This record gives sequence, structure tokens and C-alpha cells, in this order.
Amino acid sequence: MEHSLIPVPVSVEAAVGTWFPLTPATRVLAPPGHARVGELLAAALRAATGYPLPVADAGDPGGGAIRLRLAEDAALGEEGYQLEVAEASVTLRARTPAGLFRGAQTVRQLLPTAPPWRLPGGRVGDRPRFAWRGVALDVARHFFTVEEVERYLDLLALYKLNVLHLHLTDDQGWRIAVDGWPRLATVGGATQVGGGPGGCYTREDWSRIVGYARDRHVTVVPEVDVPGHSNAALAAYAELNCDGRAREPYTGTGVGFSCLDVEAPATWRFLDEVLGELADRTPGPWLHVGGDEVELLGVERYAAFVQRVVRLVARHGKQAVGWQETAAADDPPPVLQLWKPGAAPAAARRAARRGSRLLLSPADRVYLDMKYGPATRLGLDWAGHVEVRDAYQWEPSALEGSGEPGTGAPEDRDGVDEGAVLGVEAALWSETLRDLGDAEEMTLPRLPGIAEVAWSPAGTRDWDGYRRRLAAHGPRWSAMGLRWHRSRQVPWPA
Repeated sequence: MEHSLIPVPVSVEAAVGTWFPLTPATRVLAPPGHARVGELLAAALRAATGYPLPVADAGDPGGGAIRLRLAEDAALGEEGYQLEVAEASVTLRARTPAGLFRGAQTVRQLLPTAPPWRLPGGRVGDRPRFAWRGVALDVARHFFTVEEVERYLDLLALYKLNVLHLHLTDDQGWRIAVDGWPRLATVGGATQVGGGPGGCYTREDWSRIVGYARDRHVTVVPEVDVPGHSNAALAAYAELNCDGRAREPYTGTGVGFSCLDVEAPATWRFLDEVLGELADRTPGPWLHVGGDEVELLGVERYAAFVQRVVRLVARHGKQAVGWQETAAADDPPPVLQLWKPGAAPAAARRAARRGSRLLLSPADRVYLDMKYGPATRLGLDWAGHVEVRDAYQWEPSALEGSGEPGTGAPEDRDGVDEGAVLGVEAALWSETLRDLGDAEEMTLPRLPGIAEVAWSPAGTRDWDGYRRRLAAHGPRWSAMGLRWHRSRQVPWPA
């Protein structure tokens, strides 16, 4: 099968000379009760071809259709799928609706960006390597509207990512309205980096984001970053401050200067009600509690805070996720997100041996706010420059920010085996970003490679082959109206 699929599937078998043509008579047939996956696939194909592509029940007979079928096959897992493209029909099988949706993205990518509208014949067998494949989007430094978040979700879904981690709170802005704490929205949400109106998601906004993600089988993970990175909350409510005085709103980009009063009863009432409301309003198992760059607490007080907030999250029926600094606690969060370049720190390795799972976000590989090079208009460079090859050519099993695919030792040299790795997550921090176009430019073309690192077996990844496949996606992004960076490392079509 001729393809430029990203992520590269586990297996691809070509049927040379075989094509399935899309015509005005083509239909999408979905399993009973699961029409939404078929509707989303049909909508994407309609936008490209202009054909009507009606969605009908999968039991409807006849040829010339794209058929989606649920199959009892444990080997496919939660997100695996099988795709067969023949002259008369296309058949997509999966054990779950999520698997059907991932396979539908393969169908989308097989369709060319210009006529003739046809799919190459063959078979694809596929399933993901890691369970968590995500992106953290910082809406706190600069606010992104509901519509912008939805458009970003569409981009994630195209490359089979399944987690959107929203960094909702920081020194510069508080972006989620909470019942009983109205000044979080009216005061904490009224600022952003460099000034400007900021913004805050209402209860209805949040329901819309969560629902849009659910349709695309993406889990939303909300982050309330505490006890540091908290100036927006400290400006809204004086009782959260150690001296009882409200802080001034902050529009700069410094870190480490703010901290909740971790001993105050008001702080714990605040955290209980905020995290409880987010837990009630957000499906999925996780709440992110931040915990990074806390410079105003000693080691013991910080560790005690982490343990207490992890237990608080558990009482609300969720598992806590924390940045790697939270590994210092005796009972660290169930998920630790490693972000600093280099090997996994000793505290994280110890936590993993006690049962914590590791989420890998090495800044020198997957931080999408890092500049591509010295001349890049947007972004920062404290972790170095991250070009397309840097974002692609690293191996999670080594738990380091460098290495060729497949070269890690069978047992990780840092004392943590691959089974402790929950997944991979890119991060887009928004200090220098003003709108969705800026976000797209920093995301593309690096995100597809990170998605392949997270989805595909290490042995199937190859830089020279990848860069040629990636080149074919440039015209697709342009056709979708996306803004993207023309890296010189990729042989883009003229």
C-alpha cells in the first residue's frame, strides 16, 4: 500500500494496482448505536471531496461503501484496528469505538489532497505502543477560546493522540470558573502575558470542550497548578496568601515567586472545592495538580503539601498527576510527568518502583514552545532549539532526551523498565503565542513525529522514511487552513 501515514502502522500490506474510488454514491456504514464515528469520518471526507457521503446502519447491504465494524478481538486492545481496502469496499474493524475512530484517521490520511478521490488497496494492522499520547496546551499565559481549543483538538485527533492536558491556571491567569469562588474568573481570569483581556471558561464552555473531546475519543486532563504558579488565585482571594493581602495581577513571564499559604484552612477549603468541582465536571481518571518550580517552601513542607493534595484528589475519585518535582513526596502522585532534559531523576525512579507511572515530556524533545532555530520568530530557547528531527529521533524506553530508536538496553539503564512508562506528552507553553495561528506554527511540523514516537513500535521508526512521509502532509495542512513552519529538514513539495 502506497502511503504517507503518520504514525506509521504496525503492519501494512499493499495490494498493488487496487484502488477504492470514492464517488457521489459512496456511503459510510456505522455499527448500530455508534454512528458518531461514522459521522465524523464522513464529515472529513465530505470537506475534501464535496460528495454527500451519507451515514447509514452497518447492516445496510450493498457495495461501494466504507464499513465500520465492531469485532470481538482482544488482540486489538482498546485502540487497535484493522483496515482492508478493496476495489468494491473499505472495511474497518476494531474492538471499541475508540479503535474505530483511530482507524478512521488512517482512512482520512490515505485520501489524497486532490482528485482522483481514491484509496490505495491493501491491509493495515495497527495498535498503539503507549496508552497516554497527549499534548499539554497552556491556556493560562494566553487565553484560547473554546473554538480555538476545538480546532486544536481536531489536529491532535488526526495523529491518533488521545489526551489534551489543559494548563488552566498560572500566575498570569485563571481560566476555569468555579462555583463559590467567582473572583477566580472576574479577577484571576482578567489578565494574561503582556496585558490584554484574558478570559475564563464558564461551566457551559467546559462542558462543550469536554464533549467535543469525548466525540474524538480524547481525554481532557485539567491542571490546577499548585502551590506555586498561583498568583492569579492569590490576586483574587486575599485569604490564600500568607500575609492575608491580595497580590497584584501579573502579566510577566517570571516563575517561582508565588505560593499558596499551605497551612491555612482557607487554602484547603479552596483546593477541596476547586478540585472537587473539576472532578465532577470532567470525565476520565486524572486531575493534574502541577507542583513544579515551587521556590518558597522548604523540602518538608513541600512534600507534606504534595501528599495531602494527592489524597484530596483521590477522595474526589481521581488519580493525581504531578510534575516531576512531586516525586520528592513519600507518597507521590500515581502519575509523574518528567519535563527536565536528561535522565529520569533518582526520586522519579524510586517512585516508579513503588508504583507511580511515568509520563515523558523531555523539554529538549517535545516542548513545542522551543524555537526551531535561532531565527524562529516565536518561542523560547532555554531548553535549546528543537527541530523536527530532535522531536522525532528519541527513544522513550531509554528515559533520556537523546538516543536512536531501538538502542535502549532491554532493562532500562536508569533503573526503570518500559512498563513504568505510561506515555508521551508534548507541551505547548504560550508565553510568546498570541493566537491559534501561532500555536499551529509551533506545533507543525513537530507534533506528528512525537505522535509517532508515542504510537509506533520503535523498530518501525526511521528518520529518512519519516521525513519523506511528513513532506506529504504539508499540502494537507495547507488545504485545512493550518499555519505551519517549513523546516529545511523536510523535503516539502514545491
